[in-house]
Amino acid sequence: QVQLVESGGGLVQPGGSLRLSCAASGTIGSINSMAWYRQAPGKQRELVAHIPSPGSANYADSVKGRFTISGDDAKNSLYLQMNSLKPEDTAIYYCNIVAGRGRFHYWGQGTQVTVSS
Repeated sequence: QVQLVESGGGLVQPGGSLRLSCAASGTIGSINSMAWYRQAPGKQRELVAHIPSPGSANYADSVKGRFTISGDDAKNSLYLQMNSLKPEDTAIYYCNIVAGRGRFHYWGQGTQVTVSS
């Protein structure tokens, strides 16, 4: 059984930084893509950053230049470096891994990020 566990969330002041990690256990197989999503209170879950293939990454306009996604297929791990955090970045952040030619979608339980002074 595949399980994704996020860590690294917390409370940070505006302008601060956090690094989220996502560790996968179990047999995932061939990974197609890895991503971070977030969901703020009262809002829909949105895509924050995405690795569609090795060596490439896409970002939501709201986080471009501030967030960096990276992944390690060999370790089944995913990271999100978040710099220059803003209050509007406050949300629960979820990692997502798609595998098996899109047949399998795995999600973590989420980690809370709160940006506040």
